[in-house]
Amino acid sequence: MAEAVTARWHGDNYQSRIFWENAFNLLDPNSCVVEVTFEANGPKAFDDVVVRYDPPVARSGPERVSADYHQVKWHVQTGGRFGYEDFIDPDFIGAQSFSLLQRLKQARLTAPSSAHFTFLTTYRIKDGDPLATLVSGHDRTLLIERLFDGTTDRSRMGQVRKLWREHLQLPDDEALKAVVRGLRVIDGHRSLDELRSEINVKAQVVGVLTCSAADSDFRYDELARQLKVRQLHALTRETLLQFCRDERLLVERLSEPDLFLPVAIRSFLGPAADIVGASPDNTLLLTDDFRLRYLQDDRDWQKDIRPKVEDFLRAAVKKSGRLRLILDAHASIAFLAGAVLDLKSGVQTQLVQKGRVGSRIWRADDASAANGARFVGADESLGTGNDIAVAISISQSATAQARAYVAAHLPGVGRLVSFTLPGGPGQQSVAGGAHAAVLAEHVSNHLREITAHDPDAVVHIFAACPNSFLFFLGQHHQGIAPCVVYEFDFDRQGSKTYQPSFLID
Repeated sequence: MAEAVTARWHGDNYQSRIFWENAFNLLDPNSCVVEVTFEANGPKAFDDVVVRYDPPVARSGPERVSADYHQVKWHVQTGGRFGYEDFIDPDFIGAQSFSLLQRLKQARLTAPSSAHFTFLTTYRIKDGDPLATLVSGHDRTLLIERLFDGTTDRSRMGQVRKLWREHLQLPDDEALKAVVRGLRVIDGHRSLDELRSEINVKAQVVGVLTCSAADSDFRYDELARQLKVRQLHALTRETLLQFCRDERLLVERLSEPDLFLPVAIRSFLGPAADIVGASPDNTLLLTDDFRLRYLQDDRDWQKDIRPKVEDFLRAAVKKSGRLRLILDAHASIAFLAGAVLDLKSGVQTQLVQKGRVGSRIWRADDASAANGARFVGADESLGTGNDIAVAISISQSATAQARAYVAAHLPGVGRLVSFTLPGGPGQQSVAGGAHAAVLAEHVSNHLREITAHDPDAVVHIFAACPNSFLFFLGQHHQGIAPCVVYEFDFDRQGSKTYQPSFLID
């Protein structure tokens, strides 16, 4: 019984934190969020958190989105898996009679046609399930063109359509398309502790009190319940400000000279992309140049993407010598950003680093290096070529894939230099900005030594690491160049290997 009660409390807190994660956008003057509702009056099952936008926000489809209706499902353990068949099972969402798809069909009758519906859960999609290939890596919406691919009901996608169509008692695929268009599936979402960290960062940015990690409780969980008690379900900027005044949550903002200008580069839109953080004038949106995370066929990294990034950052520097970088972007773009804002630029930078512990501000002087591990290096001879391949394994192992790519595509590479951490790869291997900066300097210094005898040798960089590390490594580009940065197909829907992006000389 006690475990069941605790699980229910945690589930309520999880929903509360999803609410605050969105609600604090109301206090961001650059955000499109105009109203956030906690436990709305409908549509049923997608009423946990409702977010409204004005102007509507852009995602991967042609229509802009005016509202997001969330169903939030937290689970005690994260080992659970689900697939497309679970969407017709009421028990999957803890219901007695109606399934997720039936609730979605009902919601479509009353919600605006421009609304999206988000199913957010800590469970993950089953490996090999058709649903895994239907969720966009761009914004987590269903890939309508892939589901309705023109095949018969006997095909893999046809079986999905048939099951869903018959369950909803719909006459044809067009009717099913109208129901599921705009459905978002966010699986494997952050833990309670990770959301706590995310909310603290956002609270700091918008000027409200943060909660100490040493405290057993998290004040915002209880404050969400107080909103219900006071019948403040739907918050606007004005009502949230008043609530923060009543609860003495507002803190004194920094004076203007101490502020860092938020600038964002986005080459893809993830599930948290509506967390703006930077004004439209200070945002470079490259999503039209990519399909999901893949460069469009008629685009070129060097000719099309590089000039846009360089021009944008140079314009930002003219506005402020202190920049807070939000890089919802490919690894190569993070490296290029560091090359533009290199160590001689005189620009002070902060980086918003996202990960399993939520978003954090990383700086090169944040004192995180003291207890951070250092790289273990290994050199491997691959042939007689002069070029050098570098495999940097922080988040995941990169060495095997880099070796295979070199063998297949780079006959001029004669040496592979691998950098790994003693504890092996992991999502929390880097402690912060200073630790990342020290690791980047280590790589740069080592490469500078081994290329000293041949300054024309090309360095090929294969990295699985946080974008902030690649930014700091890019700041050392003059000691590494000429170099080529490579992108890995982590979504495994394209080449399933590395592809070259920028040549930095």
